[in-house]
Amino acid sequence: MDESRLKIGVFTPIKNNEEEDASVSNIPIFEGVNVVGRNDLPVSDKRVSRKHISLNAMLDGSVELVVEGPNPVVIKSGHQRRKLSSGDKATIGHGDILELIPGSFLFKYTTLACEQHSSSSQADVLTERNKLSEEELSTLKRKRQVLEDEAFARILQDEEANNSDSLVSVQYGEFSSQSEVAVVPRNNFESAGHFNVPRENLPSTFRLLRVQRIPAWANSSSVSIGDVIQGNVIVAVLMNYMVDLDWLVSACPNLRKISHVLVILGESSATVDHLKKDKPANWVLHRPSLPISYGTHHSKVMLLIYPKGWPGFSVNLPTIGHVVINASFFKKFDYSSAVVRLIASVPGYHNGPNLKKWGHMKLRAVLQDLAFAKEFQRSPLVYQFSSLGSLDEKWMSELTSSMSSGSSDDKTPLGLGKPLIIWPTVEDVRCSLEGYAAGNAIPSPQKNVEKDFLKKYWARWKASHTGRCRAMPHIKTYARYNDQNLASWFLLTSANLSKAAWGALQKNNSQLMIRSYEIGVLFLPSTEKAHGFQFSCTENSGPSKVICESSQNVEVQTKLATLCSKESSSTDSSSKVIQLPVPYELPPQPYTPEDVPWSWDRRYHSKDAYGEVWPRHVQLYVNADS
Repeated sequence: MDESRLKIGVFTPIKNNEEEDASVSNIPIFEGVNVVGRNDLPVSDKRVSRKHISLNAMLDGSVELVVEGPNPVVIKSGHQRRKLSSGDKATIGHGDILELIPGSFLFKYTTLACEQHSSSSQADVLTERNKLSEEELSTLKRKRQVLEDEAFARILQDEEANNSDSLVSVQYGEFSSQSEVAVVPRNNFESAGHFNVPRENLPSTFRLLRVQRIPAWANSSSVSIGDVIQGNVIVAVLMNYMVDLDWLVSACPNLRKISHVLVILGESSATVDHLKKDKPANWVLHRPSLPISYGTHHSKVMLLIYPKGWPGFSVNLPTIGHVVINASFFKKFDYSSAVVRLIASVPGYHNGPNLKKWGHMKLRAVLQDLAFAKEFQRSPLVYQFSSLGSLDEKWMSELTSSMSSGSSDDKTPLGLGKPLIIWPTVEDVRCSLEGYAAGNAIPSPQKNVEKDFLKKYWARWKASHTGRCRAMPHIKTYARYNDQNLASWFLLTSANLSKAAWGALQKNNSQLMIRSYEIGVLFLPSTEKAHGFQFSCTENSGPSKVICESSQNVEVQTKLATLCSKESSSTDSSSKVIQLPVPYELPPQPYTPEDVPWSWDRRYHSKDAYGEVWPRHVQLYVNADS
């Protein structure tokens, strides 16, 4: 028993009448990876493998179970009894009953509150924990998580060692009748587990959100929404399409400490009026005006205002004070050290000098002014998003033209890139962590998805290197790449693939019509000084000067790469590789003839991991881009 790990729960042996069997010992379940098998039974039974099941226990008490042995197990949850075959996965919770062999060796799972942990060493750890501040406790959790990730990665590597010296076979589509095997180079497998962002590179990259019920190594460098709001925030401006106030406050407890919070959202006026009845007193909810029909506010942004950096600076919110947050407000800030560009969309008919200020024409203008490595001439494009608008081939060519802008170092245009669209298949959704319910976050109707001209664009959602194959994406990204290099560009944005989001040219290409508000961050290769200032709003220290080993004022050329790139580091002091945690695999894998793109208004009769068909009687996510 490893007493250095937190005890999350216990499997209690029970009889067929579900009474506790005191003659058999309990099986403790610890945070992280656990294995249960023949050695845990009072009698030897060869139907039970030595590694019969593996269990990945989370801090919230939930456990992801994988059947490792050749014989099936049964999980009883409430009145439902489900049989799992070898390779199948399921999540179990408090009160569920496990049958290691159908009808035999029954165990009831019980989660334990921290204060109920029985071992003295754990009690000492918890006592010490209670003395820690929230920030110290958060740091300890992250450190423990990293250690667990490394251990879990070693277990996986050991298990796969016999497959090949250079390849790892990753099981995918566990709940389909014909499981697929994705073959991934060993040095690419679990890349997310080794992704660590140096402090000086934080402004140049991003991190993925934590996902429940995936391997621990896959979350080692991820963050939760609560991690974002830190420090002495005096004003917070939160923007999104939909806002769940109860969940947001529970997920971000620091919001309760902020004096003024402005929430800008895109839901209907009736919904906003309803939310205003339950909002905290110091919060202001605002739905911006939309001058063109079928548009929405879809931007996903947090603006956190801190007292540091702006002497004499005062802030008040609309209806509260005398300083209005508008365009002139943001001109007060110094953006000279920014290493990324913002690509935003604003509703309206944009022409003349405003033609290239917004949408895909803004992206075109930025890229046209840049020179890229010659290797990116005619290099491919990738579009990945969660909602598909009503499109046509003419507009797709228009967008591709903007995204193919730019020249090589010798001033030769890069040329048109061939785009592929990464989009989950029906099987991806059915076999996902949430089953068909995950399709709610991929809200595109059949009439938009199943247009014939789109067939040549479809590519599979594959994410073995980040442990997210079965986590359906709601992220939106666009990129130009060459193998694992992103030295052209990478865009992380709120914009789905729609005319409403990106805009459509009109009047002989002299006007851009945009319906919705969107915003994105464009990551680019850059040339920067080898020294500079860094500034943290959440730390007590002032601006810090970062100086390279050479005392000379030399320029450093940064390159962008995925987590699977072999160029993860550079010994050349004049160049630096910035890794971006692109969640999907490049190059994308085109659909096979059997693959069907997901659309959320079709009927699917094959049951998912939870025994459900589609549609289910649930409240659907409202499609902002159809």
